[in-house]
Amino acid sequence: MFLKVDNLNKHFSTQQGNLVVLKDIHIEIEEGEFICAVGASGSGKSTLLRQIAGLDSPTSGEVRIDGKRVTAPGPDRGMVFQHYTLFPWKTVQENTEFGLKLQGVPKKERREQASYYLSVVGLSKFAQSLPKALSGGMKQRVAIARALASEPKILLMDEPFGALDIHTKESMHEFMIDLWQRTGITIFMITHDVEEAVFLSNRIYALGSRPGTVRRVITVDLPNRTHLVKRHSTFHDYRDELMDLMRQHGQEAIAAV
Repeated sequence: MFLKVDNLNKHFSTQQGNLVVLKDIHIEIEEGEFICAVGASGSGKSTLLRQIAGLDSPTSGEVRIDGKRVTAPGPDRGMVFQHYTLFPWKTVQENTEFGLKLQGVPKKERREQASYYLSVVGLSKFAQSLPKALSGGMKQRVAIARALASEPKILLMDEPFGALDIHTKESMHEFMIDLWQRTGITIFMITHDVEEAVFLSNRIYALGSRPGTVRRVITVDLPNRTHLVKRHSTFHDYRDELMDLMRQHGQEAIAAV
């Protein structure tokens, strides 16, 4: 098993008492899979991703990547956030090299490595541009290139397309499928967008709210991964199953208040 989240629990102390955010989370991901975790607000999606990234520690349970327990951030995990987190005063090339520079990679090597991944995301022509010259989708592709440049074992994505307009988002979805198929990298992405999860992933972990728990694991088997598949009845079936599940969880959460 490449990535394993085993019996993970996360609690926070508040003025109102102990807040259980994640409860008994079990996730297993094989190398090369594209997995999405879907849930509404309050399902602990971002908290879960922080545990896997090593940015926070679980109250109990553990995360292992390639057999090694996660206790802190590391170069084996690349991170892409909803907001691009690019340095506006640095060029696209410099932004892409940034993580490699922090790791002490020699200048020539990091330049070659960053240039390669800029070509992978189709932005070689914009290497000397500043972020202000790029569209939202292009900025996110720079952020993805920067994450890939360190050649991580897994790419973690925190609602990376949530800030994009619908047309740019659809374009980025097809871009991600192409990138995943060409690189073979393992991807774990969290989202609240049901159609996004169905279109992109091999499997979907549907999270319930308050506390966040895995309510169902859905294996997605689509005939193709182009925009045309969204017209297919199989796509609609997956979408409707997930929507019904989230609607049910939302009603349960409201009733529990």
